Amino acid sequence: MAGPSFADHDGWIWMDGEFIEWRDAKAHILTHALHYGSSVFEGERSYDGVIFKSKEHSDRLVHSAKTLGMDVPVTSEELCEIKNAVMRKNGIQEGYIRPVMWRGSEMMGISAQANTIHVAVAAWVWPSYFDPAEKIKGIKLKMSPWRRPAENMAPVHAKAAGLYMICTLAKHEAEAEGFQDALMLDYRGYVAEATGANVFFVIDGKLHTPLPDCFLNGITRQTAIDLAHNRGIEVIERHMQPEEMANATECFVTGTAAEITPVSQIGEYSFTPGDICKTLVQDYEDLVRGRLTLGKTPSLAVDAAD
Repeated sequence: MAGPSFADHDGWIWMDGEFIEWRDAKAHILTHALHYGSSVFEGERSYDGVIFKSKEHSDRLVHSAKTLGMDVPVTSEELCEIKNAVMRKNGIQEGYIRPVMWRGSEMMGISAQANTIHVAVAAWVWPSYFDPAEKIKGIKLKMSPWRRPAENMAPVHAKAAGLYMICTLAKHEAEAEGFQDALMLDYRGYVAEATGANVFFVIDGKLHTPLPDCFLNGITRQTAIDLAHNRGIEVIERHMQPEEMANATECFVTGTAAEITPVSQIGEYSFTPGDICKTLVQDYEDLVRGRLTLGKTPSLAVDAAD
């Protein structure tokens, strides 16, 4: 049974320069974004009232909007200020923040040069994306038949709403079969990413992760790489064939919502969350809460043969 609607919520949403009561923040049925996917967004988390890597997310939102040809009405710096104001207005400490830009309803058709670019920011209390008990032992992913497109087929380096349609299809299929998520290959058959998270594998004590040449180089992905380097763990970014997952002993996914989440199964392949997974999960938690500063962490005491 579905839970409460996100449209029926107490609180405030910043929209086009002003705060609007949550239930009154609406767009017209003929909004271009609803029909043609002309929308970009971000997903961000706040910890103890501080939005993690807020500037990086704002920069990416502006980049995504410009990639879709939008005349962006706010700067990255203004977005950071707006997000903080939304957090304060709603009294949120531990939350999820959703900035979004979309084309309005002045023109209805493929062309949309005259359409207003709208901007909104919402925030709400947000628990763990995956059940904590499941997260500790590792989540299970189904291999999806859907594939990420090539960079000359879609704006793959923008966080564009239209690119997530196949993610919803893949995740629905996975959940219907008892999995928590799905792993997608790219158009060439290489390992790509989960539906909303990047993926890493531990092979011979080193971290291997797909090269993000046709999907987002996630902000949490970049953070995980920094944390690994901080521990003296070698990170190899490369194209990976799906059968190479048989060589991996550990696996985890990364994303703003997922944070760093161990994986116990992808299709026919099994993994056991070990020292590297557990250490990076804890390091990420310490980093987002200000208990860890990169460059001041001892090396991970794990031998490559373990």
